[in-house]
Amino acid sequence: MKIDTNDLTWMMVSTALVMLMTPGLALFYGGMVRRKNVLGTIMQSFIALGVITLQWVLWGYSLSFGPDCGHVIGNLSWAGLAGVGLTPNPDYAATIPHQAFMIFQMMFAIITPALITGAVAERFKFKTYIVFLLLWSTLVYAPITHWVWGVGGWLRSLGTLDFAGGFVVHISSGLSALAAAIVIGNRKSHGHEHMPPHNLTMTLTGAALLWFGWFGFNAGSALTSGTLALTAFINTQCSAAAATLSWVFMEWYKRSKPTVLGAASGAIAGLAGITPAAGFVTPLAAIFIGLCLGVLCYWGVSLKNHFGFDDSLDVVGVHGVGSSFGAIAIGLFATTTVNAAGGNGIFYGGYSLLGIQLFSVGVTIVFSFVMTWLILKVLQKTMGLRVEAQEEEEGLDLSQHGENGYIF
Repeated sequence: MKIDTNDLTWMMVSTALVMLMTPGLALFYGGMVRRKNVLGTIMQSFIALGVITLQWVLWGYSLSFGPDCGHVIGNLSWAGLAGVGLTPNPDYAATIPHQAFMIFQMMFAIITPALITGAVAERFKFKTYIVFLLLWSTLVYAPITHWVWGVGGWLRSLGTLDFAGGFVVHISSGLSALAAAIVIGNRKSHGHEHMPPHNLTMTLTGAALLWFGWFGFNAGSALTSGTLALTAFINTQCSAAAATLSWVFMEWYKRSKPTVLGAASGAIAGLAGITPAAGFVTPLAAIFIGLCLGVLCYWGVSLKNHFGFDDSLDVVGVHGVGSSFGAIAIGLFATTTVNAAGGNGIFYGGYSLLGIQLFSVGVTIVFSFVMTWLILKVLQKTMGLRVEAQEEEEGLDLSQHGENGYIF
């Protein structure tokens, strides 16, 4: 098949945009922790660029997208990129080289486990985290990716729709973050000591980079430079803008003042929530979804206070709650006038899609939570998950890396 150079150019740009999201996440999270943990938090995101790149090339891509094995996982025939060449694979993208699709998907695989670190910020042992990255990406990310996107995957065959990673990236990381927060436990003095973000300027810069990169994340998932990419691009902006406003006004109503952190959190909620639906709904639907996301995720963040778990940087409330809603909203607002390869939601006369989306959300939630729980329990027994109490008091920057983020 012939390579379309316009599509290839767009996919290379989109890949670079998605790559930038991981350093953006590092800044977003880094500004939200205390000053003594800024480098340790940034490092947890940045190191994923190294670890997951190699894992993806050596076996991760083959398990995720390789030839189907029992409808649950890919086999290892593409390990080391064997057979993944410079000609298109029409099963995934007919107009770009197979390697272009592979490296675009690599950037998704990199940022997903990094998202989880927000729930365990300021207390995760670094050497254990490296092993966790490899285990989680292999045992949780790869199966879910194959189920939803892989040829022969059972959720894909069922008719589940996920345009750019609502299930694969955000629900999986959000519910894994919940398991991690529970297993690892709360930070020392959590609930007794005020732990405000040390640098909201850094957090807002990170949020801006994430918003910028998200255009590659969502619009790039069209895998062409055509009108579907344009629709996903517009929907990404509309949802993020609407969620920013609804979160800010919700916070203004509840707490009397609109905050910068609230605006940044609302933007990320709108971006995460529209991700599964970006290529299936209209811009007006994206605005409505975004308005709902700001309110729902504001409420979702409060769950940690109600139930007493320390989701340090609001991963569960933003990514877990937000993308679950976005995936379910496909069953309401999806229309084949936007994407003929999708389906129609209830408002367009389709009555089966909502049930499929609800079922798929439930499966992803249960699998992500249970598997992450088991992985962490094994690591807890063998390597230990938390830094020592004295090291936590000292901060991750010095105790894990021997450096200070700031020297005055």
